Amino acid sequence: MPNQHRLLRLAPVLVAALLATAPARVLAQQEGTEYRTLTPPRPTATPGKIEVTEFFSYACPHCNEFSPQLHAWLATQQKDVVLRRVPVGFNRPPWINLARAFYALKSLGLLDQLDAPLFNAIHEEHQQLFDEDALANWVAKNGGSAEKFAAAYTSFGVNNETVQGDAMAEDYGVDAVPTLAVDGRYVALGNTFPEILKNTAALVARARAAHAPAARPAKKAK
Repeated sequence: MPNQHRLLRLAPVLVAALLATAPARVLAQQEGTEYRTLTPPRPTATPGKIEVTEFFSYACPHCNEFSPQLHAWLATQQKDVVLRRVPVGFNRPPWINLARAFYALKSLGLLDQLDAPLFNAIHEEHQQLFDEDALANWVAKNGGSAEKFAAAYTSFGVNNETVQGDAMAEDYGVDAVPTLAVDGRYVALGNTFPEILKNTAALVARARAAHAPAARPAKKAK
């Protein structure tokens, strides 16, 4: 797994520029250093697409730093690449509550609007948004409804998604965040954010090659 203490920050625009021009080193990748294989492959939520799964937590400072870089990288990818985000709890009540908040905001159609502001509120403004009441009040101050958020937060659907997210992280062997997986087949490794994204790009190319239909042999002329 990546050494979280060695992860370096790099301007999102620079990260995207570097990765857009760097070739995907599919054949040169070293298993165990740049990626690990999931055996057997796990099912994905978007068949026909190359799914990049981000395991993260709003409570994680590394995830706060990584998020804009990941989205800048995603903007450079082809249309067959989709991002799936899975918040983790790691058996920590504040993290579990924030995972529930992610799914509640998603169900209310507020995730795009409040995703980055939630990271900012926790890590830049140092707001203590780690329980239902604090989160509901914050949502109300940022254009949402505290009542609707509370109803979604405690709903069966959100509870089920939260449990499934943690089970998925365990199944993928995720023990630190942020972690990226590709196509249900690989987990990207690296000691810095640019390394992780570079290795992810190479895994995307590997997955794309695997998805490509086999070329049919040319018919012989009669």
